[in-house]
Amino acid sequence: MKAMGIQHVAFEDTGILAPLLAARGWQLQTLQAGIDRLDDAETADLLIVLGGPISANDVHAYPHLRVLHALLRTRLAAYRPTLGICLGAQLVARALGACVTPMGAKEIGFAPLSLTDAGLASPLRALVGIPVLHWHGESFTLPDGALRLAATPACAQQAFAIGHHLLALQCHPEVDATRIDTWLIGHADELQRAGIDPRALREQAHRYAAPLAAAARDLFAAWLDALPPPTPVAAAPIATAVPA
Repeated sequence: MKAMGIQHVAFEDTGILAPLLAARGWQLQTLQAGIDRLDDAETADLLIVLGGPISANDVHAYPHLRVLHALLRTRLAAYRPTLGICLGAQLVARALGACVTPMGAKEIGFAPLSLTDAGLASPLRALVGIPVLHWHGESFTLPDGALRLAATPACAQQAFAIGHHLLALQCHPEVDATRIDTWLIGHADELQRAGIDPRALREQAHRYAAPLAAAARDLFAAWLDALPPPTPVAAAPIATAVPA
C-alpha cells in the first residue's frame, strides 16, 4: 500500500513513522509542500500531513495551502485514511470548517496529555503518562462530528478523530527525539523569541526519547491496524477554493 507524507520543513519529518510503515510493507513517498505536485496524494492509501512554522490561515502568503485545503476536503469526504500532525491537524480542522486561531502563547516542550474517555478508548491510550513533544502557538476548534481525544492545560484541543479513517494530532508523537537538535537549530529564532532555553529542551528529549518512541509506535500501530481497507478511487481535479 502507498503512503504519502507532505512535509513543510526538512526536520519535521515522519520520524518514527517511517520505519514502522516500512516494516508493515507500506511504500512511503515524501512530497515537499509548495514544490511538488499533489495530484497523486488524493488517492494515496494513506496521507500524512506534517507540521511546519506557518499558519493554516496563511493562504494568501502561501498559495499551496489552498491546494492542501481542497485536497483534504476531497479525501475526508471520501473517508480516505488521513493523519494530520500539528500544522497538518490544523489544516484538517480548517478543511472540516473549524477555526484555527492563535493561543496567545507558545506551547513548546515535553508534557503528557490528558485523555478524554474517547481518547482512552482510542489508540492514544498508548500515550497515558508519556511526555509528548508540543511545539505550536495556534490551535483549532473541534470540527462538527469529531471526537475530542486529548488536551493539555495550555491547549484544550490536542487530538481528534472521525471514524477510523482520520486522526488529527496537535502534538508530535511522531518525533524521533534523539534528533531533537535538528528542531532546536531550525526553530532557533522562535525559541529565542519565546524565551526558551534549547538546553532544557535537549535535556527533556534525552530523558523522554525512548519511552515516547515506544508509546508512539504502539499508538500508530493500533491506528494503522484499524484503518479501513483501501478502495480504489479515480483521481478528480483538485479545487482551489478555500473555506471562508
